[in-house]
Amino acid sequence: MIEVRIHGRGGQGNVVAAYLLATSAINEGWHAQAFPAFGAERRGAPVVAFVRLNHEPIRRRCQVASPDFLIIQDDALMNVPGITEGLKSGGSILLNTSKSSEAYASEDIVHSSLVTLPATQLALQYLGRPVPNTALLSAFLQLTDLLPVSSLTDSLKERFKGEVLEKNIALIEAASKTIPANLWKQTANA
Repeated sequence: MIEVRIHGRGGQGNVVAAYLLATSAINEGWHAQAFPAFGAERRGAPVVAFVRLNHEPIRRRCQVASPDFLIIQDDALMNVPGITEGLKSGGSILLNTSKSSEAYASEDIVHSSLVTLPATQLALQYLGRPVPNTALLSAFLQLTDLLPVSSLTDSLKERFKGEVLEKNIALIEAASKTIPANLWKQTANA
């Protein structure tokens, strides 16, 4: 089973990201779960969403405590104590920031692989709004090769139409081109 924890703030599309990833997996024949956990429902409040993917039925129904992957939609959250807590040894982190991955090399991040993506900047460029979720999902799929990026496009088509859909498709195509392919494939297949 592959477990993903997505950290962000209200308004960044955390919950939508979890549902899109799960829908993409289900459409590709996987079993999947996606669900959020949040306190006060307000823009800017910390939000966590969880995703489980497996080729077998998933019976676990608790929050993801030991994820294989973290997707962090706001680099300011890296200053929150415990944000990487539970990340499996050899796990990987995808971080939305304009800083390079090397800028975090000195950080004490539990022997993980950290890749950065300026997802908010890309979202502003393609969507005109600072919503980094689809760019990060595209990068995640490119890094892991768990699912084809086209499965994300298909999930978007189930949820959006018209100009919003077209802009998101352009965004995921741009994001996937900025990330090395299959960098985390071994972790995803472990």
